[in-house]
Amino acid sequence: MSAARPPLSFSTKLLYAVGAVANAVKLRGLSTFLMLFYNQVVGLPPQTVTFILMIALVFDAIVDPMVGQISDNFKSRLGRRHPFMYAAAIPVSVAYFLLWNPPQGWEEGRLVAYLIACLLTVRLFDTFFELPHSTLAPELAKDYDERTRLISLRMLFGVIGGLGMTILAYQVFLKESPDGTGGVLSRDGYWAYSLTAALLIFTCIIVSTAGTQNQIPYLQTAPTRKITFRAMLAEVGATLNNKAFVVATLTGMFIAIATGARNALEIYFGLYFWELTQAQMAGLVTVSVLGGAAGVVTAPKVARRLGKKHGAILLYASALTVGVSPIVARLFGLMPENGTGLLYTLLVVETVINTALAGGTGVLLVSMVADVIEDAEVKTGRRSEGLLMSADNLFKKLVSGVGVFISGSVLALIHFPENAQRGKVDPEIIQSMGLIYLPVIGTLFGLGILSLCAFNIDKTRHEENLRTLRERAGAPPAEAPEPLASAADDADTATSRA
Repeated sequence: MSAARPPLSFSTKLLYAVGAVANAVKLRGLSTFLMLFYNQVVGLPPQTVTFILMIALVFDAIVDPMVGQISDNFKSRLGRRHPFMYAAAIPVSVAYFLLWNPPQGWEEGRLVAYLIACLLTVRLFDTFFELPHSTLAPELAKDYDERTRLISLRMLFGVIGGLGMTILAYQVFLKESPDGTGGVLSRDGYWAYSLTAALLIFTCIIVSTAGTQNQIPYLQTAPTRKITFRAMLAEVGATLNNKAFVVATLTGMFIAIATGARNALEIYFGLYFWELTQAQMAGLVTVSVLGGAAGVVTAPKVARRLGKKHGAILLYASALTVGVSPIVARLFGLMPENGTGLLYTLLVVETVINTALAGGTGVLLVSMVADVIEDAEVKTGRRSEGLLMSADNLFKKLVSGVGVFISGSVLALIHFPENAQRGKVDPEIIQSMGLIYLPVIGTLFGLGILSLCAFNIDKTRHEENLRTLRERAGAPPAEAPEPLASAADDADTATSRA
């Protein structure tokens, strides 16, 4: 049993949330630049890059559940989670740096092996940190609304960190020169970008892990027991056999496929569909930080008013509608010409609204998955945050590779040229990219919305689960939790203290 935890301090919440920056920097880098870098800069075919990403995801299929189950049952002086988090810092940072600096002059086969080795190392040790770190949230905050606010703060830092690093990439490390040289299609800037990103990843992992170490006495301890491999498999099956978990996982899978395809094609749409300059693309990333931050801060208020499920459905459907509108309008000839100020203004407005809706949806979906933990514990008698989170992450990672594979297939299907120049790609190819993109993305996001309708844990059921667990433990009825400041309140507090 763990000791009774005092209310979380602002500093603890802040240091916990900082950890989200590490994963966000890595994810944004891989989703935004990896395909373009290894295809257009290094020279590997897009099908080869997407195939390698699929190999990495099969690797995740083996590693993620193992790390989740092992960390649930790991006993050490530093508890169940922190040893894994500390162990991840150096390997994931070094591997991320090497990923963007492949040797020059190598033949394709050796480059493929290099990419696989770096990517598998990044995947493995990212799991060592991100999975245990994400499982801390349900233990730190058990109250239905308090949990959403803590996850909101964590995702706020993820939005700022991931998109902020992307802005630096566009504006500083991969900045395009006035004469059109340099930029994301030039290899020169990737060294400084990858070094800065690697150092940021390392720093955030160490700061967040050390900053939450004082919470170890209040965290759940691993049970002392001997268990056979067969019995462990039976426990895994019983834990994952939960309707709410299946629904949340299916929803996340559809979102991950759609997001993987959209993110990989996002830079192609920016450069070739809208013919934006890199400065304009950096501007869109900048305003997306504002939109995403607004969305994650607003999410707890939406959850209190509508409930997590209905709030997520509303935000999710709205994000889909807003996100595809500019492309639909362009295909119908309703958008201003490329290069005009009006076009860019419309894209800015769409980006702010879409990222706000998407950010809010993300917070609610993560909080919904966290609520499954107590529901599963009531049914199985075991607390399995690591297993549930790893399984959820695993399914998302597996199908996000499908999304990236779809993006590569789209580019191959329309015969998108190598070394393509902005404004010089055949208009029929550009139109075909939009015509194929819309039904694929619409179908995937639509299926996610439909599956979300079947989620069956609301605030009443969550509170009943908490009461049941307290009664089993013989604990007295819990007093009303001390309000946990929202992300917006935390920001205000930080400002006032400064």
